[in-house]
Amino acid sequence: MKLYHGSNIVVERPKILQSDRRLDFGTGFYLTSSYEQAERWAFLTVRRRGVGKQIITSYDFDEGKLPSLKVTKFEGASVEWLKFIANNRNVKDFIDESDIVIGPVANDRTMPIIKLYFSGIYDEGETIKRLLPQKLKDQYVFKSEKALKLLVLSEVIER
Repeated sequence: MKLYHGSNIVVERPKILQSDRRLDFGTGFYLTSSYEQAERWAFLTVRRRGVGKQIITSYDFDEGKLPSLKVTKFEGASVEWLKFIANNRNVKDFIDESDIVIGPVANDRTMPIIKLYFSGIYDEGETIKRLLPQKLKDQYVFKSEKALKLLVLSEVIER
């Protein structure tokens, strides 16, 4: 399968970098199967950092290798997915032992709803109900060196 990474630099050799930002699935190398989502990430990265240009790097990944990894997969917006995001974004020392996490992206349109959940205004059921109409793109987060080694650089596209 083809996976895309959007950034402001070319990423020939993916690495797991610690981030000051608390992300949906924690620390890892973020990819998506959606070229459009990768474009959005590249745009946001350039805007946030104020340097570089939009670059989408594509990788080939053999899905047949998933059984050799510890994979956490969320099929869609669910209570388990919501709790996982809440832990990654709000619990300072949350530990996840997955090699790869796969699931929907909590994006600009969904974050206001999720923030209402974090603040206790919405419960889990109401939050999921409000998220279900959203057409959420996917994200694949490679969280271990073992998983990263399975990515094969395919193409670099500069915008």
